[in-house]
Amino acid sequence: MSLFKVFDIAGSGMTAQTHRLNVVSSNLANADSATSSTGETYRARHVVFQAQALGNSPAGAEGVRVAGVVEDGSPLRRVFDPHNPAADGQGYVNLPNVNPVEEMVNMISASRSYEANADVMNAAKTLLLKTLTLGQ
Repeated sequence: MSLFKVFDIAGSGMTAQTHRLNVVSSNLANADSATSSTGETYRARHVVFQAQALGNSPAGAEGVRVAGVVEDGSPLRRVFDPHNPAADGQGYVNLPNVNPVEEMVNMISASRSYEANADVMNAAKTLLLKTLTLGQ
């Protein structure tokens, strides 16, 4: 495997983690909103990753890509707030099933994964620069 494939693999990981961070930020932004832009209650979303073969690379050298974004099927939070305009006949409001603590942990994990991929790219760059100085 060429050392240059490391950049493709780490780059695909950084792209995937960027999507994950965007979904987490969307979840956090809508954590307390009673309705979304569609008029329905917002549901938490999660990114699904999938291994991705990189061109004609040898077996075992795969990157990652986002296979899709899925909605969380867990039940919505019901809060008693009879004065809210979105309340139903019994006075309950359906709020998103977003757990801010879980989303923060997810955000930290995605951030660390992004940093790890950036570190891999920097290490590969350093190795390539050292290789250039071998003949001097």
